[in-house]
Amino acid sequence: MEQLNQQHGSGSVFRVDKFVVPSETREEIIAKVRMTHELLRQQKGFVQDFLLEQFSGPGEFNLVTIVEWESQAAIDNVVPIVKAAHEHIAFNPQETIARLGVRADIANYHRIPGV
Repeated sequence: MEQLNQQHGSGSVFRVDKFVVPSETREEIIAKVRMTHELLRQQKGFVQDFLLEQFSGPGEFNLVTIVEWESQAAIDNVVPIVKAAHEHIAFNPQETIARLGVRADIANYHRIPGV
């Protein structure tokens, strides 16, 4: 993995969060995602974001968020800002995910060159 990271240098980093969201908790999760993304859009290094909802196909994840950042450094700078904002309003994402029965798969991705 280290070699892979070196190949990509300091290019864009994509934060991809995939969720399996029960239909009865959809509205609450979407509201929380929108709230967080409003904060993300104001941060240095933010490029663009998407909130996607599955409408067909056999995939298991029915909500996906993608945020493009200028670099890993931009993400590293944003993490404490988001954490502090969530603490300020007493929002704990992990607790909310567990309480609502949501399953999440969260990771950072680089674009593969030449594709």
